[in-house]
Amino acid sequence: MLASSIPPSLLFLLFFPAPPSCSADVTATSDPSILTVKLDGSPLSHMLFDSGAGRLYVGGVDHLYQLAPDLEMMSHVRTGPHLDSPDCLPPIIPKDCPSATPTHNHNKLLLMEPGQGAEPGSLIVCGSLYQGICDKRSLSNISQFVYQTSNPVDTQYVAANDPRISTVATVVTVDNRQEVNGVLRLMLVGRGYTSKGPGDIPPITTRRLFPVVPPRRAFSQEEELGKLVVGSYSEYNNHFVKAFLHGDHAYFLFSRRDVWHKKEYRTYVSRLCTSDRSFYSYVEVPLLCRGGYNLAQGAWLGHHGDEPALFVVMAAGQASTPVATSRSALCIYGMARLDAMLRQAQEVCYTEGGRGHSGQEEAYIEYAVSSKCLKLPKVSLLEYPCGGEHTPSPIASNVPLPATPTFTSTTLLTAVTTGTEAGHTISFLGDRNGQLHKVLVRSDWSGDLYGSVTVDSGSPVSADLLLDQDQEHVYVLTSSRLSKVPVSSCETQKDCQSCLTVRDPHCGWCVLEGRCCRKHQCQRHLQSNHWLWSFEPTNQCVTVRSVQPANQSADEQTQVTLSVVQLPSLTEAEPLSCVFGLLAHQPAIVMGTSITCQSPAPELLPPMPSGSDHMILPVSLTFGHVTIATGNMTFYDCGAVSRLNQSAQCLSCVLSVWTCHWCPLDQLCTHNHSCPQQHIILNQRDSPGPSSCPLIFSLLSSALVPMSLSSSVVLQGRNLDVFTDEAQYVCIVEINGDEFHLKAEERKHDDTHTFTCNSHQFQSTLSQLQYSAPVYLRRGERRIDTSPGLHLQLYDCSAGQSDCSQCRAVPEEYGCVWCPGSSAPSCVYNQSCSSVPADTCPPPHISQVLPVSGPLEGGVLVTISGSNLGMRYQDVVGGVTVAGVHCSPLPEGYQISTRVVCELQPSGKQRKGSVLVAVGTGSSGRSTQIFTYQDPQLVALVPDRGPVSGGTRLTIRGRHLLTGQSSDLQAFLGTQPCYIVEEVTDSQLVCRTGSSPRVGGVSVRVLFGKAERSIPNVSFRYLDDPVITNAKPAESFYAGGRVIIVTGRNLDVVQQPIISVWVEPVEGQRVKRRRRLALLSSRQQLVFNSSMTTVSERCSVLSSSQMTCFTPAVTSQLRVKDVWFQLDNVRVHFESIEGKSFSYYQNPEFFPLNRDAPDSPYRFKPGGVIAVEGQDLTRAMSRQEVTARLGDQECEVKTLDNTHLYCEPPERQPLSVDDSSELPSLKVFLGSLQVDLGLVQYDSDSLLSPVPLAAQISLGAGAAVIILSVLVVILMYRRKSKQALRDYKKVLLQLETLEINVGDQCRKEFTDLMTEMMDLSSDVGGPGLPLLDYRTYAERVFFPGQQMAMLNRQLDLPESRRSTVEQGLQQLNNLLNNRLFLTRFIHTLEAQQGFSQRDRGYVASLLTMALHDKLEYFTEVMKNLLQDLVQQYVAKNPKLMLRRTETVVEKMLTNWMSICLYSFLKEVAGEPLFVLYRAIKYQVDKGPVDAITGKAKRTLNDSHLLRDDLDYSAMTLTVLVKNGVEVQPCPVKVLDIDTITQVKDKILDQVYRGAPFSQRPAADSLDLEWRSGQAGHLTLSDDDVTAVVQGRWKRINTLQHYKVPDGATVALIPRSQSSGGVNQVFQTGEKTPMLEGEEDEGLRLWHLVKSSEDPEIPKHRKSSMRERERAKAIPEIYLTRLLSMKGTLQKFVDDVFVAILSTKRPPPIAVRFFFDFLDDMAEKHGIDDPETVHIWKTNSLPLRFWVNILKNPQFVLDVQVTDSIDAVLSVIAQTFIDSCTTSEHKVGRDSPVNKLLYAREIPRYKQMVERYYSDIHSAASGCYQEMNSTLTELSGSFASEMNNFVALHELYKYINKYYDQIIMSLDEDSTGQKMQLAYRLQQVAALVENKVTDL
Repeated sequence: MLASSIPPSLLFLLFFPAPPSCSADVTATSDPSILTVKLDGSPLSHMLFDSGAGRLYVGGVDHLYQLAPDLEMMSHVRTGPHLDSPDCLPPIIPKDCPSATPTHNHNKLLLMEPGQGAEPGSLIVCGSLYQGICDKRSLSNISQFVYQTSNPVDTQYVAANDPRISTVATVVTVDNRQEVNGVLRLMLVGRGYTSKGPGDIPPITTRRLFPVVPPRRAFSQEEELGKLVVGSYSEYNNHFVKAFLHGDHAYFLFSRRDVWHKKEYRTYVSRLCTSDRSFYSYVEVPLLCRGGYNLAQGAWLGHHGDEPALFVVMAAGQASTPVATSRSALCIYGMARLDAMLRQAQEVCYTEGGRGHSGQEEAYIEYAVSSKCLKLPKVSLLEYPCGGEHTPSPIASNVPLPATPTFTSTTLLTAVTTGTEAGHTISFLGDRNGQLHKVLVRSDWSGDLYGSVTVDSGSPVSADLLLDQDQEHVYVLTSSRLSKVPVSSCETQKDCQSCLTVRDPHCGWCVLEGRCCRKHQCQRHLQSNHWLWSFEPTNQCVTVRSVQPANQSADEQTQVTLSVVQLPSLTEAEPLSCVFGLLAHQPAIVMGTSITCQSPAPELLPPMPSGSDHMILPVSLTFGHVTIATGNMTFYDCGAVSRLNQSAQCLSCVLSVWTCHWCPLDQLCTHNHSCPQQHIILNQRDSPGPSSCPLIFSLLSSALVPMSLSSSVVLQGRNLDVFTDEAQYVCIVEINGDEFHLKAEERKHDDTHTFTCNSHQFQSTLSQLQYSAPVYLRRGERRIDTSPGLHLQLYDCSAGQSDCSQCRAVPEEYGCVWCPGSSAPSCVYNQSCSSVPADTCPPPHISQVLPVSGPLEGGVLVTISGSNLGMRYQDVVGGVTVAGVHCSPLPEGYQISTRVVCELQPSGKQRKGSVLVAVGTGSSGRSTQIFTYQDPQLVALVPDRGPVSGGTRLTIRGRHLLTGQSSDLQAFLGTQPCYIVEEVTDSQLVCRTGSSPRVGGVSVRVLFGKAERSIPNVSFRYLDDPVITNAKPAESFYAGGRVIIVTGRNLDVVQQPIISVWVEPVEGQRVKRRRRLALLSSRQQLVFNSSMTTVSERCSVLSSSQMTCFTPAVTSQLRVKDVWFQLDNVRVHFESIEGKSFSYYQNPEFFPLNRDAPDSPYRFKPGGVIAVEGQDLTRAMSRQEVTARLGDQECEVKTLDNTHLYCEPPERQPLSVDDSSELPSLKVFLGSLQVDLGLVQYDSDSLLSPVPLAAQISLGAGAAVIILSVLVVILMYRRKSKQALRDYKKVLLQLETLEINVGDQCRKEFTDLMTEMMDLSSDVGGPGLPLLDYRTYAERVFFPGQQMAMLNRQLDLPESRRSTVEQGLQQLNNLLNNRLFLTRFIHTLEAQQGFSQRDRGYVASLLTMALHDKLEYFTEVMKNLLQDLVQQYVAKNPKLMLRRTETVVEKMLTNWMSICLYSFLKEVAGEPLFVLYRAIKYQVDKGPVDAITGKAKRTLNDSHLLRDDLDYSAMTLTVLVKNGVEVQPCPVKVLDIDTITQVKDKILDQVYRGAPFSQRPAADSLDLEWRSGQAGHLTLSDDDVTAVVQGRWKRINTLQHYKVPDGATVALIPRSQSSGGVNQVFQTGEKTPMLEGEEDEGLRLWHLVKSSEDPEIPKHRKSSMRERERAKAIPEIYLTRLLSMKGTLQKFVDDVFVAILSTKRPPPIAVRFFFDFLDDMAEKHGIDDPETVHIWKTNSLPLRFWVNILKNPQFVLDVQVTDSIDAVLSVIAQTFIDSCTTSEHKVGRDSPVNKLLYAREIPRYKQMVERYYSDIHSAASGCYQEMNSTLTELSGSFASEMNNFVALHELYKYINKYYDQIIMSLDEDSTGQKMQLAYRLQQVAALVENKVTDL
């Protein structure tokens, strides 16, 4: 009893989108360690983990998923929506259930049933639809059903039908020999009460699981199985949270109102024995979570320590309601305590009447049933632990089981799971905000929150929270996501300190392995100090507490002792090592916590850092290659101490922090305590007190020493007695790097030594007044230390004192005077002046004034430069005037003698004048420059608006704008500054606007110092920032120049938009980047700075909503980092627009036209196209963007694909634009990229035009075949006539020419067609594919050619009879579901002589309709009938089986294939079939088509070929199309010889291009109106009074007949409007398009050719019948049109055949299933001839189904198939038939032309067919179960489309017709007699038509 059918899902395909594909993208969240997959079906409700197979299952709304542990999708099925109503019982029949609507299916149960022995387990899935029925699915593939109920009964309703009501369950397996496989499989289900649907389902029930022994039903609630009997279902509305097994018991956790006591909501745990079938053992106990937490939200059965425990997250309810607040907690209940409480309640109720020792009620009978607690014997519980018939039940404890919250939260907790790590219990808690909390549960049941992770912000975590089998990850289910979260991040912590700091119970530092890991991963975790637990606060890393010695001289080697804390224990054979820096390992000696090592030898130490006297080396303690702990040790160099301080070597040595001592006689700083020459000065720390270093400590003479004057220097020193040698003292003065050596005379007084240096006249050029020169004493080669800061101050009065005022301003102690003597007065030392120094200075001299203008209001600063402008600021106060106006000097701007800065004061009017400076009371100086007071004016502003973010380049025009200095100018827009960006001129100021906090107009102000000016009545408007909503395309070649079309808002606000590209050199190319970037186009803006290099192009604004930008050129050596649009101050990154980044690609590669000889011109034959080859042509460019030029004219680009460009050059050879050659060259332009492909030479005489495309090669071969056939004809004619021979030699010559030309012709045709099809591609694949709905499709396939819509018909019955007849038809339906009746019925009908072949097909389709909701049964019946058919043909000729549709079963097979392959048509084959149809239609319509005969110039069918050479031309009509209220012109291509109806059809094709044919208006419902000028409207028609009549022939009107010119304007108007009109010239009465009535009048209609020859042959023509024969032969030349058409369509034909016959995707399950069946039949009947089986498969699938679809695409697509299109499709269908035959494909002279066309392709197609059959045969069979699942799904999906009663009523007509024969046949069968089939049929007859029977 496998799946048969599910309840019908009537309309969900109409209301809901198709399911998504089975792929889902696994992504990392902001935390890269978390994997997340987004799933459809929100809210996702349940998750299940199969730890054995490592598979995850997720259930949500309408979706069910199967995923791998890494969240990769394995399988995905849709479970809804379906037509349903909670008020109706399934199956849902719309007329019986008016409230039924498409309803979502919420997953209510997701449960795993473990396998038994070798039998695999299964997945139990229950949803909210159809009253909560369940099914079982394969664990390995959830799309496969193990069991599915076909017609559920009320006992099979399991889950709650309300999404808000919870359902839980657990599976129980009990040994029972009476059951299937000796195992009784049960499911205990807990569900809440629902107000709609069946109201009598108890809270807890037992369900029997599949497989079951009939008549039992799976998932059924049977009488012998237990249930929790309830007195009032609505009162006991349990909200179930969890069901689980523990030991021999099943437990349910739920919350509900305490009905008997406080009426408050409480949480309960109930328990049942798993072996108790009668629920005698039922007992429940309330749970108390202290703190007011009363509503369970989620639970998990885990362990705490070694004890099983129930972890429950509880929430505080909202004021006596079941609504949870955000206050929640985790409470833990030990299972031992829980079981003890439950046993106590049982025992008290069994033996104590429910009363405890204190007399209080401790237990009672719950659920309002007639039972009560008893006083049975004390041993009752021991004897009946699971109760019995005599024990009371159901029992409830009045005493709650209490627990103190382990963890509390202010956010609602929704889920819990637990794991154990190193003996510690860890709880993972999910909350309403999508966070996962980690809590360590301590041994005293308290908890520590140690971490929280945001998994899916804002989305609640589902109660199903699961750990994987290794307890390394938590699977977290939220509303629309499944996430895999690691339990810890130990491995990311790279050192001990960070590992311990993370405080994660999972983590610890493994000392000897040097990594942070879980405890079991550390090999020595059991030994002390080897694994340091992160969560233990007292733990600390192994650390080096101290290093002795901490400092050591680099020149000695010693023992180093490390004091180590937390050292792990090691054996003697496991040594530790010390490592100093990067030096080699040194063995270490361990003594307790101390470790001793040898310091490195001095020569091994690294060199001392430059400029330092010490270095710090890390000292690492290592075990192998793992560093356990690290300390630091300092190595110092005493020699470097003294070298680094040459002026005081001794002082720096003995005052050093290192243990350094000074050897004065050796001038040596050493770590030793002895010197080579004995005398030593110890370090200050070893010898406290004043330093004993030899030292010059002071300067006795004056420190001020004038230059160029002899001066003496006197120094004082001490501690110099240490020197006893005869060396002399020398004074040394250093000036600008030069040393001056002065002999010193020594005098000694006590311990003080005085040294007088020889007088010296110091000479050196100084740039300033004073120079500080070091001075020190040297004895021989020894330099004596000098106190810090001991310097001579050398000075030169003339340095920097250029005038008198500056000289006299020098302080008196320097003795500088202004000496007027000699030729040039100067500042000298007073003793050097040979004349009397000047007491006063000359008058001031003014050399420059800046600025030379200022505003009338003053306020700007004027800088006056010159000489003798005073000795101090006070000298000029009050002495400065500018143009006669006082100017106030500023102290901070004054420089002695050389500069005065004053603030300009208001003048009151415009004036000019000099600047005067008076010093003190002396004379004043006057400037030569004239200062002007002027009045600046602002006149205009351009532009007057800009974006609110600023960046607009603003030009302010005016007069006298250069008033004051540029630094005095400031521009403002309102209060916001406008930054001046260019040099200001007198008439123009340019500034860049800043941002504004708001939009609107602001005033424009310019400040000239403190003077303010504005533009009268003009404001600048801040507008909203530009917004870019779209920018396409998003790719460019490196050459750039591609047009980016940018759309958005407010784009015209921007003054100069720019597109910028941030580039950086590719690694290894950076050195020459500036040189390379300089090669870029000069029109680009390149910006270089330290952080970014950009290339930019300006954009052009077209309107406020659109602008265009050319992509900047980028060299291929650069890498593009970012692309953005700079819109003034608004920067819009390309990626932010639609989330897609901009990409640059390598420039495309073009190959020369003449690849063999690139220097030679390419020979081109006019009339064709030029094919350009290349690579990556379309990667970043479309056809519309590419231009090609041949010489001075355009070569029109027709088609562009990735490797080819086809362009059509002019008919005549263009002129060259290059002086170097007379021939034109072909150049292709792609943006800024220009490619020269070589010279082109037109060659009209040459016939050797190359055919580059592979398709044209095959066309040439096809042409050769045709030539061969024509040659055969020539040979036949040769026997008859020598004249014919001469004629056919001419024909042969013509055909040879055609063979050459056909390549060019096909290439051009194919190019045009590809252009058209590329435009079409946007219509296909989406809503543009006009696929018929299933009802219409089935109607056209089941009942082809019938006008009456069977599927839409209703029973035509009087209301008084309707119910009776429908009852009878329902009984007939039941009879048809009896296999014996149906088989006898079909065989009886087929045995009747009057039962025609048409009747057989009709009955088969009626049966298909009637049994459409039971396709599994229909398939079985069909297989049985086919087995009978095989039996018949095996006895005769098996190869003829299924060749025709001669029996009912053969038509049933056709219908069955059509049903099963509809989805394949929809998803795979429909699109290429539609593209082929469109390609055929486009090609046929491009040439003339005869409206009467259907013959066409462009066709594949030689019998439908229009052979006459007609004179016609293409035209383009402008059709006025009304779009709403707007009339838009639409160009439509037509032919001038088209009939008016043909023109209307072409117009409708163009106007309604994307619409299905059925939604277009009919051509004969519209009139075509030609509009010429404003006055003339002429209605055109196929026939009117102007039609041409010649003899018996009347010609249909064409555009040529009406003389409609090219470009004429026409309109389609409804026919009702065509009568009358103000502007109408005259009105013609149009008749029906084809005018059949004319035949009655003796006139024959014709369009392009007359349908038959006129019997009246003139005498002059009768004389030469031979000429007439020859005239009929010559048009065979036009057969090359077939070849051209075939080559043009070849790609599209191939695509259809590949879609049908490809096995790259799995073939449809129905095909695999049926081919398997045929293979089985062949094997069963001993047929080993592979050809026979091949024929059977061909007859059942390609010929029976695919040929029908190929010939009649209107069966699948909403299109119109005309005669001319049908003729082409017939040839393609015949080619498909030929490809499926096994006979060898031979072509002879008598072969029809249609076969010759595809002579080359048919062998290739045959191989495809054989490979298709072979691949299906070699694939693993056993698809019956999958087929059944598919049939079940199809039954439910499409059953609602079928009108069963109409089909049954039609079938009954045949029963009535052959009633007696059928009754007789049923009576003859003994089994039929037992089933009373005849009697039941008589009952049907009595009800349907009141037939009097012998009942």
